[in-house]
Amino acid sequence: MTTPWLVADVGGTNARFGLITEAGGQPEAVAVLTGKDHAGLPEAVAAYLAEHAGGVRPGAACIAIAGPIDGDRYRLTNAGWSGSVRDLGIPHVELLNDFEALAASLPHLTGGDLVSLGGPEPSHGVKAVLGPGTGMGVAGLVPAAEGWVPVPGEGGHVTVPVLDERDHEIVRALHADGLRHVVAEHLLSGPGLARIHRGLALVNGVDAPPLTPADIVARLDDSLCAETVEVFCGMLGSFAGNVALTLGARGGVYLGGGVLPRIVDRVRASDFRRRFEASPALGDYLSAIATTLIVAPQPALTGAAAWLRQRLTTSPMEYA
Repeated sequence: MTTPWLVADVGGTNARFGLITEAGGQPEAVAVLTGKDHAGLPEAVAAYLAEHAGGVRPGAACIAIAGPIDGDRYRLTNAGWSGSVRDLGIPHVELLNDFEALAASLPHLTGGDLVSLGGPEPSHGVKAVLGPGTGMGVAGLVPAAEGWVPVPGEGGHVTVPVLDERDHEIVRALHADGLRHVVAEHLLSGPGLARIHRGLALVNGVDAPPLTPADIVARLDDSLCAETVEVFCGMLGSFAGNVALTLGARGGVYLGGGVLPRIVDRVRASDFRRRFEASPALGDYLSAIATTLIVAPQPALTGAAAWLRQRLTTSPMEYA
Protein backbone atom coordinates (compact mmCIF):
# COMPACT_ATOMS: atom_id res chain seq x y z
CA MET A 1 0.00 0.00 0.00
CA THR A 2 1.37 3.39 -1.01
CA THR A 3 2.91 5.47 1.78
CA PRO A 4 2.56 7.75 3.58
CA TRP A 5 0.17 6.16 6.03
CA LEU A 6 -1.88 8.15 8.52
CA VAL A 7 -2.02 7.02 12.16
CA ALA A 8 -4.26 8.59 14.79
CA ASP A 9 -5.12 8.26 18.47
CA VAL A 10 -8.49 9.94 19.01
CA GLY A 11 -9.54 10.54 22.62
CA GLY A 12 -12.34 12.34 24.36
CA THR A 13 -10.29 15.56 24.63
CA ASN A 14 -7.50 15.45 22.04
CA ALA A 15 -6.83 13.79 18.68
CA ARG A 16 -3.19 12.89 17.99
CA PHE A 17 -1.99 12.34 14.43
CA GLY A 18 1.19 11.23 12.70
CA LEU A 19 2.51 10.02 9.35
CA ILE A 20 4.38 6.83 8.55
CA THR A 21 6.56 7.52 5.53
CA GLU A 22 8.04 4.03 5.17
CA ALA A 23 7.01 0.57 6.33
CA GLY A 24 8.53 -0.05 9.76
CA GLY A 25 9.11 3.66 10.36
CA GLN A 26 8.10 5.66 13.41
CA PRO A 27 5.37 8.33 13.33
CA GLU A 28 6.53 11.67 11.96
CA ALA A 29 4.92 15.12 11.78
CA VAL A 30 3.08 14.33 15.02
CA ALA A 31 0.47 16.92 16.01
CA VAL A 32 -2.18 17.12 18.71
CA LEU A 33 -5.53 18.71 17.79
CA THR A 34 -8.17 19.69 20.34
CA GLY A 35 -11.35 17.73 19.64
CA LYS A 36 -13.80 20.51 20.48
CA ASP A 37 -12.26 22.67 17.74
CA HIS A 38 -13.51 20.31 15.02
CA ALA A 39 -17.00 19.13 14.11
CA GLY A 40 -15.98 15.50 13.70
CA LEU A 41 -13.25 13.07 12.74
CA PRO A 42 -13.29 13.83 8.98
CA GLU A 43 -12.82 17.54 9.71
CA ALA A 44 -9.98 16.83 12.17
CA VAL A 45 -8.23 14.53 9.68
CA ALA A 46 -8.57 17.14 6.94
CA ALA A 47 -7.18 19.85 9.24
CA TYR A 48 -4.20 17.72 10.23
CA LEU A 49 -3.33 16.79 6.63
CA ALA A 50 -3.65 20.40 5.44
CA GLU A 51 -1.94 22.16 8.34
CA HIS A 52 0.67 19.66 9.57
CA ALA A 53 1.30 17.14 6.77
CA GLY A 54 1.73 19.32 3.68
CA GLY A 55 -1.59 18.29 2.16
CA VAL A 56 -0.51 14.69 1.40
CA ARG A 57 -3.08 12.02 0.52
CA PRO A 58 -2.42 8.89 2.64
CA GLY A 59 -2.64 5.51 0.96
CA ALA A 60 -3.81 3.88 4.19
CA ALA A 61 -4.66 4.77 7.78
CA CYS A 62 -5.08 3.25 11.21
CA ILE A 63 -7.38 5.19 13.53
CA ALA A 64 -7.50 4.38 17.25
CA ILE A 65 -10.74 5.55 18.89
CA ALA A 66 -11.54 6.01 22.60
CA GLY A 67 -14.82 4.14 22.44
CA PRO A 68 -16.57 1.12 20.96
CA ILE A 69 -16.14 0.25 17.29
CA ASP A 70 -18.25 -1.93 15.01
CA GLY A 71 -16.74 -2.73 11.63
CA ASP A 72 -16.16 0.62 9.95
CA ARG A 73 -18.24 2.54 12.51
CA TYR A 74 -17.06 4.29 15.68
CA ARG A 75 -18.43 6.34 18.58
CA LEU A 76 -16.37 8.28 21.09
CA THR A 77 -17.48 7.42 24.64
CA ASN A 78 -16.64 10.81 26.19
CA ALA A 79 -17.23 13.13 23.22
CA GLY A 80 -19.77 13.62 20.44
CA TRP A 81 -17.92 12.25 17.43
CA SER A 82 -19.40 9.21 15.66
CA GLY A 83 -19.64 7.92 12.11
CA SER A 84 -17.92 5.69 9.57
CA VAL A 85 -14.28 5.71 8.52
CA ARG A 86 -15.58 5.44 4.95
CA ASP A 87 -16.18 9.19 5.27
CA LEU A 88 -12.42 9.88 5.49
CA GLY A 89 -11.83 9.25 1.77
CA ILE A 90 -8.72 7.12 2.39
CA PRO A 91 -8.43 3.90 0.32
CA HIS A 92 -7.75 1.55 3.26
CA VAL A 93 -8.57 2.30 6.90
CA GLU A 94 -8.09 0.08 9.95
CA LEU A 95 -10.16 1.03 13.00
CA LEU A 96 -9.08 0.12 16.54
CA ASN A 97 -10.11 0.90 20.08
CA ASP A 98 -7.48 3.29 21.50
CA PHE A 99 -6.31 0.83 24.14
CA GLU A 100 -6.25 -1.91 21.54
CA ALA A 101 -3.66 0.26 19.75
CA LEU A 102 -1.84 0.90 23.02
CA ALA A 103 -1.69 -2.87 23.59
CA ALA A 104 -0.25 -3.34 20.09
CA SER A 105 2.55 -0.92 21.01
CA LEU A 106 3.83 -2.96 23.97
CA PRO A 107 6.31 -5.18 22.08
CA HIS A 108 7.81 -2.03 20.54
CA LEU A 109 8.43 -0.08 23.78
CA THR A 110 11.85 -0.29 25.42
CA GLY A 111 14.26 1.50 27.73
CA GLY A 112 13.18 5.04 28.51
CA ASP A 113 9.63 4.35 27.29
CA LEU A 114 8.88 2.42 30.50
CA VAL A 115 9.15 2.87 34.30
CA SER A 116 8.78 -0.02 36.74
CA LEU A 117 6.01 0.25 39.34
CA GLY A 118 7.04 -2.93 41.15
CA GLY A 119 7.37 -6.66 40.74
CA PRO A 120 9.69 -8.64 38.48
CA GLU A 121 10.64 -7.82 34.90
CA PRO A 122 7.83 -8.23 32.35
CA SER A 123 7.85 -11.62 30.65
CA HIS A 124 6.48 -13.25 27.51
CA GLY A 125 2.83 -14.12 28.00
CA VAL A 126 -0.58 -12.48 28.09
CA LYS A 127 -0.25 -8.78 28.90
CA ALA A 128 -2.77 -6.17 30.05
CA VAL A 129 -2.75 -2.43 29.54
CA LEU A 130 -4.98 0.10 31.28
CA GLY A 131 -4.88 3.76 31.96
CA PRO A 132 -6.72 6.84 33.21
CA GLY A 133 -7.21 9.74 30.82
CA THR A 134 -10.52 11.39 29.97
CA GLY A 135 -11.94 7.94 30.80
CA MET A 136 -10.41 4.58 31.75
CA GLY A 137 -9.22 2.28 28.98
CA VAL A 138 -8.46 -1.44 29.23
CA ALA A 139 -7.13 -3.99 26.74
CA GLY A 140 -5.15 -7.21 26.56
CA LEU A 141 -2.35 -8.50 24.33
CA VAL A 142 -2.15 -12.22 23.58
CA PRO A 143 0.82 -14.02 22.00
CA ALA A 144 -0.07 -15.93 18.83
CA ALA A 145 1.66 -17.71 15.96
CA GLU A 146 1.65 -14.56 13.82
CA GLY A 147 2.99 -12.32 16.59
CA TRP A 148 0.65 -10.57 19.01
CA VAL A 149 -3.11 -10.08 18.98
CA PRO A 150 -4.60 -7.08 20.87
CA VAL A 151 -7.91 -7.70 22.63
CA PRO A 152 -10.09 -4.62 23.27
CA GLY A 153 -12.55 -4.24 26.13
CA GLU A 154 -14.62 -1.73 28.07
CA GLY A 155 -13.23 -2.54 31.51
CA GLY A 156 -13.39 1.09 32.61
CA HIS A 157 -17.13 0.65 33.08
CA VAL A 158 -16.96 -2.12 35.69
CA THR A 159 -17.97 -1.31 39.25
CA VAL A 160 -15.53 0.95 41.09
CA PRO A 161 -12.88 -1.02 43.08
CA VAL A 162 -13.38 -0.05 46.73
CA LEU A 163 -11.37 -1.88 49.39
CA ASP A 164 -11.18 -0.01 52.70
CA GLU A 165 -13.60 2.10 54.72
CA ARG A 166 -12.31 5.40 53.32
CA ASP A 167 -13.03 4.17 49.78
CA HIS A 168 -16.58 3.22 50.79
CA GLU A 169 -17.13 6.57 52.52
CA ILE A 170 -16.06 8.46 49.38
CA VAL A 171 -18.43 6.46 47.18
CA ARG A 172 -21.30 6.91 49.67
CA ALA A 173 -20.65 10.66 49.77
CA LEU A 174 -20.70 10.85 45.96
CA HIS A 175 -23.93 8.83 45.90
CA ALA A 176 -25.50 11.34 48.28
CA ASP A 177 -24.11 14.17 46.14
CA GLY A 178 -25.99 12.89 43.05
CA LEU A 179 -23.67 10.33 41.38
CA ARG A 180 -25.95 7.32 41.64
CA HIS A 181 -23.96 4.54 39.96
CA VAL A 182 -20.19 4.82 40.33
CA VAL A 183 -18.09 2.87 37.82
CA ALA A 184 -14.31 2.64 37.73
CA GLU A 185 -13.70 5.47 35.28
CA HIS A 186 -15.85 7.85 37.33
CA LEU A 187 -12.97 7.88 39.84
CA LEU A 188 -9.99 6.44 37.94
CA SER A 189 -9.62 9.10 35.28
CA GLY A 190 -8.68 12.76 35.00
CA PRO A 191 -12.23 13.87 35.89
CA GLY A 192 -12.18 11.14 38.54
CA LEU A 193 -9.44 12.98 40.43
CA ALA A 194 -11.80 15.93 40.77
CA ARG A 195 -14.60 13.60 41.96
CA ILE A 196 -12.34 11.98 44.58
CA HIS A 197 -11.30 15.45 45.74
CA ARG A 198 -14.98 16.40 46.08
CA GLY A 199 -15.80 13.12 47.85
CA LEU A 200 -12.96 13.53 50.35
CA ALA A 201 -14.02 17.10 51.10
CA LEU A 202 -17.52 15.78 51.91
CA VAL A 203 -16.14 12.89 54.01
CA ASN A 204 -13.71 15.15 55.91
CA GLY A 205 -16.30 17.89 56.36
CA VAL A 206 -14.13 20.60 54.82
CA ASP A 207 -15.09 23.40 52.45
CA ALA A 208 -12.87 22.92 49.40
CA PRO A 209 -13.25 24.83 46.12
CA PRO A 210 -13.60 22.73 42.97
CA LEU A 211 -10.23 21.99 41.35
CA THR A 212 -9.27 20.69 37.94
CA PRO A 213 -7.21 17.49 37.72
CA ALA A 214 -4.18 19.59 36.70
CA ASP A 215 -4.67 21.80 39.80
CA ILE A 216 -4.83 18.75 42.06
CA VAL A 217 -1.58 17.15 40.84
CA ALA A 218 0.14 20.56 40.94
CA ARG A 219 -0.84 21.20 44.60
CA LEU A 220 0.45 18.12 46.38
CA ASP A 221 1.63 20.29 49.29
CA ASP A 222 -2.09 20.74 50.04
CA SER A 223 -3.25 17.94 52.36
CA LEU A 224 -6.57 17.33 50.58
CA CYS A 225 -4.91 17.18 47.15
CA ALA A 226 -2.23 14.82 48.50
CA GLU A 227 -4.90 12.58 50.01
CA THR A 228 -6.82 12.66 46.72
CA VAL A 229 -3.81 11.34 44.80
CA GLU A 230 -3.16 8.73 47.53
CA VAL A 231 -6.73 7.41 47.26
CA PHE A 232 -6.54 7.50 43.46
CA CYS A 233 -3.34 5.43 43.37
CA GLY A 234 -4.70 2.90 45.88
CA MET A 235 -7.92 2.34 43.97
CA LEU A 236 -5.91 2.10 40.75
CA GLY A 237 -3.82 -0.67 42.29
CA SER A 238 -6.94 -2.65 43.18
CA PHE A 239 -8.35 -2.11 39.70
CA ALA A 240 -5.10 -3.18 38.01
CA GLY A 241 -5.02 -6.33 40.14
CA ASN A 242 -8.59 -7.15 39.06
CA VAL A 243 -7.60 -6.71 35.40
CA ALA A 244 -4.53 -8.94 35.86
CA LEU A 245 -6.66 -11.70 37.39
CA THR A 246 -9.39 -11.38 34.76
CA LEU A 247 -7.00 -11.64 31.80
CA GLY A 248 -4.44 -13.91 33.41
CA ALA A 249 -1.88 -11.24 32.52
CA ARG A 250 1.23 -13.03 33.75
CA GLY A 251 3.31 -11.29 31.09
CA GLY A 252 2.81 -7.96 32.84
CA VAL A 253 0.35 -5.15 33.51
CA TYR A 254 1.15 -1.85 31.79
CA LEU A 255 -0.34 1.52 32.71
CA GLY A 256 -0.79 4.34 30.21
CA GLY A 257 -3.06 7.33 29.77
CA GLY A 258 -2.44 11.02 30.26
CA VAL A 259 -2.62 11.26 34.06
CA LEU A 260 0.06 8.96 35.50
CA PRO A 261 3.20 10.25 33.70
CA ARG A 262 2.66 13.56 35.54
CA ILE A 263 2.89 11.91 38.98
CA VAL A 264 5.37 9.05 38.47
CA ASP A 265 7.13 9.49 41.82
CA ARG A 266 3.81 9.67 43.70
CA VAL A 267 2.57 6.47 42.08
CA ARG A 268 5.79 4.61 42.90
CA ALA A 269 5.67 5.78 46.54
CA SER A 270 1.93 5.13 46.92
CA ASP A 271 -0.16 2.15 48.03
CA PHE A 272 -0.55 1.11 44.38
CA ARG A 273 1.60 -2.03 44.44
CA ARG A 274 0.40 -3.26 47.84
CA ARG A 275 -3.21 -3.05 46.72
CA PHE A 276 -2.34 -4.62 43.37
CA GLU A 277 -1.21 -7.73 45.26
CA ALA A 278 -3.99 -7.62 47.91
CA SER A 279 -5.86 -10.79 46.97
CA PRO A 280 -6.54 -13.11 49.92
CA ALA A 281 -6.35 -16.19 47.70
CA LEU A 282 -4.00 -15.16 44.87
CA GLY A 283 -1.53 -12.70 46.36
CA ASP A 284 1.41 -14.90 45.29
CA TYR A 285 0.04 -15.02 41.73
CA LEU A 286 -0.15 -11.22 41.59
CA SER A 287 3.22 -10.64 43.25
CA ALA A 288 4.86 -12.47 40.32
CA ILE A 289 3.36 -10.03 37.78
CA ALA A 290 5.26 -6.92 36.70
CA THR A 291 3.54 -3.53 36.82
CA THR A 292 5.03 -0.98 34.42
CA LEU A 293 4.19 2.63 33.58
CA ILE A 294 4.34 3.75 29.94
CA VAL A 295 6.00 7.17 29.68
CA ALA A 296 6.60 7.22 25.89
CA PRO A 297 5.01 10.40 24.46
CA GLN A 298 2.66 8.89 21.81
CA PRO A 299 2.64 5.09 22.25
CA ALA A 300 -0.79 4.51 20.68
CA LEU A 301 0.51 5.95 17.40
CA THR A 302 3.34 3.41 17.52
CA GLY A 303 0.78 0.66 18.12
CA ALA A 304 -1.46 1.87 15.31
CA ALA A 305 1.50 1.83 12.92
CA ALA A 306 2.49 -1.70 13.98
CA TRP A 307 -1.08 -2.96 13.58
CA LEU A 308 -1.50 -1.35 10.17
CA ARG A 309 1.79 -2.84 8.94
CA GLN A 310 0.69 -6.29 10.13
CA ARG A 311 -2.76 -5.99 8.56
CA LEU A 312 -1.46 -4.80 5.19
CA THR A 313 0.68 -7.93 4.94
CA THR A 314 -2.19 -10.33 5.85
CA SER A 315 -5.84 -9.76 4.88
CA PRO A 316 -6.66 -6.07 4.34
CA MET A 317 -10.25 -4.83 4.20
CA GLU A 318 -11.23 -1.92 1.99
CA TYR A 319 -13.61 0.65 3.45
CA ALA A 320 -13.41 3.38 0.79
